[in-house]
Amino acid sequence: MDGVSTVGLAGFVGFLAVSALGVTMGLWKLLVIGWVAFVAMAGAAVMGSRAARTRDAFGLVWGYGLAAGAMVTSAAVFLLPQAFGLAPKIGGFGVAAGLLTGYASHTASHRLAHVDRFNSAAAELAAHSLAAGLIIGVIYAALPDPGLLLGLAIVSHKGPAGYAAARRLRHAGRGVSVLLLPAAGVALAAIPVAVVQPPLTTTVSAAVFGFAAGVFLHVAMDFLPECELGGEVGRVARLDEMDGEAHHLLDRLRLHAVASTALGALVVLGAWLVIA
Repeated sequence: MDGVSTVGLAGFVGFLAVSALGVTMGLWKLLVIGWVAFVAMAGAAVMGSRAARTRDAFGLVWGYGLAAGAMVTSAAVFLLPQAFGLAPKIGGFGVAAGLLTGYASHTASHRLAHVDRFNSAAAELAAHSLAAGLIIGVIYAALPDPGLLLGLAIVSHKGPAGYAAARRLRHAGRGVSVLLLPAAGVALAAIPVAVVQPPLTTTVSAAVFGFAAGVFLHVAMDFLPECELGGEVGRVARLDEMDGEAHHLLDRLRLHAVASTALGALVVLGAWLVIA
C-alpha cells in the first residue's frame, strides 16, 4: 500500500502468527473468515487509496453506505438478539458501554491524530474488528457446529469499510498501511479465543455481545454518508458554495447514500437467508 507503518506491520505479523496457530489447531472455518476479512479490507483499501486522487464522490458515498448498512444490520440481526436473549439488562448495559467507548475512542483519537502512525479511522476500525473477532471466536468455540456463512455475514462490510477508510486517510494526508491492523483484527481476536475456549457465564456473554453490538453501531453511524456542503463528501466533490449545480449534485449523492445503505443491509439479509 504505502510506506512502512509500525502499527500495520505489527498487525500483519500477528495475523500470520494466529493463522499458523489456526492451522495447527484445525480451526479451518475461522481461518477462512479471518482471511476473507483481511483480503477484503486490505484489497479494498488499495482501491480506496487510488480513488482518493479523483473527485469521485459517488465512490466514496457507496463505500461508506455499503459498510454502514451492513454494520447496522449485522448488529441488529446477529448481536443484539443474543445480548438481550441471554440477559436483557446486562446486554443493554453492554450496548451502552460499546457505544460510549466508541465515542470516547473517537474523541480521544483526535489528540492522537498528531502521531504519524495513528489515525482515528484506523483506531475505530481496529476496535470494531477486534470486537467482531471476539464475538466470532466465542460463537465458534461455544456452538457445536456453526455454519461458515454466519461469520462471513458478520464480516461482510470489510471491503467497503476498507475502501472508505483508505480514502479518508488519503484525504487527511496519511498512509493506508495502518489499515493492516483492522484488516487482521478479526483473526487476531477470534482464533485465540476459540483456542482458549473461555468458560463464559450467561451474564458475561450477554455483556460481550452487547459491547460488540455497541461498537458496531458506533462505527456504522460514523460511516453513514453525510452529503452536505463543507462535509467530507462535499470536499471530495470540491463543492465550495451552494449554487444550483452543487444543490443538484448533493441531491443525487443523497439518493446514492440511501441506496448504498439499503444494499449493504440487503447483502447481510441475503447471507442470513442462505444461513437459514
